[in-house]
Amino acid sequence: MRLPLLSSKELIKILAKAGYAPVRQKGSHIRLICGGRPPITVPDYRVVDRSLLKMILRQANLSDRDFLNLLNK
Repeated sequence: MRLPLLSSKELIKILAKAGYAPVRQKGSHIRLICGGRPPITVPDYRVVDRSLLKMILRQANLSDRDFLNLLNK
């Protein structure tokens, strides 16, 4: 199954289910942290491209399957 096209706000809500929380925003970039995982930066876009979403998931140490499970919760 292909990754969906999401807005940055939808993406942040899904990452919050994985334990990430926004800590700051500088311009159009939102920084998220989670204990025990590396911090990630999500751009504040209307639509996050699939390739960018894939890079964000890689930084968050989430597989596509894990992300889709969080999306369907």
